[in-house]
Amino acid sequence: MTPAISVTGLTRRYPDQVALDDVHLTIGTETITGLLGRNGAGKTTLLRILAGQEFPSSGSVRVFGSSPAENENVLRRLVLVREDQAYPEFGYPDFKVCHALRAASFCYPRWDAGLASSLLEDFGLLPGKAIKSLSRGRRSALGITIGLAARAEVTLFDEPYAGLDAVARQIFYDRLLAEYADFPRTVLLSTHLIDEAAALFENVVVIDRGRVVLDTAADGLRGMVTTVSGPVLAVDSFTEGRPVWERRGLGSQASVVMVGQVSGEDRERARSLSLDLTPLSLQQLVVHASGGSAGAGSLTGRTSA
Repeated sequence: MTPAISVTGLTRRYPDQVALDDVHLTIGTETITGLLGRNGAGKTTLLRILAGQEFPSSGSVRVFGSSPAENENVLRRLVLVREDQAYPEFGYPDFKVCHALRAASFCYPRWDAGLASSLLEDFGLLPGKAIKSLSRGRRSALGITIGLAARAEVTLFDEPYAGLDAVARQIFYDRLLAEYADFPRTVLLSTHLIDEAAALFENVVVIDRGRVVLDTAADGLRGMVTTVSGPVLAVDSFTEGRPVWERRGLGSQASVVMVGQVSGEDRERARSLSLDLTPLSLQQLVVHASGGSAGAGSLTGRTSA
């Protein structure tokens, strides 16, 4: 089966930087993937190239087996909603929410007007409101409405909920999951609210300095990395021969970030050694994978002495 997204050797250079550097990535159909990483890592550039809004310097990008650039057959099956989403006014200074929805309905063959109306009600958006008068959060809500109501086979969200409060973000998560259950599609969601959105993800892709540093199933990450804390000698004994990312010490106490699943036998041994085992959250794991801590690296880690 042809993957929804296939990226091979993708590089995007600007005069002053390399935004993407030899990226290889495959994303299957009907999955929700978290696209994670620090600001400036290359996430937005990747999404813009996938949406045909920017051209690669080298490499290959395919959506449903074809290049998205200037390809109407692909672009009508794809929607990108960005944090700084702009809405053309088409010469009308009072371009309204309802006008944006109507314009979107012409672009996407699977557009659902009923869903769009329901989402406007959920977010408290008035169809007759001028877009230029919307707050940042309301503009984000409009972008989310278009992204979901388009029901595009590939749906790309780039930090879509800037300015939304916790209640509105939960509405987005709930409606995204409900839509995905009823109308499965390929969703790629870039977000800095990693732990808040973690339950959505079937797959996780982490980009750092333009390179993919982690690409794996989300289930495989859960419980894969653990902080082991306690007396120095006990920590050293417990982690001996195991891959580790980081070690910190303070007096007689030590803390080690250890890679690998922890078994029931391991937990019994940890209790006997008075050690505390704390699984890393997805956000903490992304920080390490992105090189945010000394010694961080791939999930193979390095072996403790």
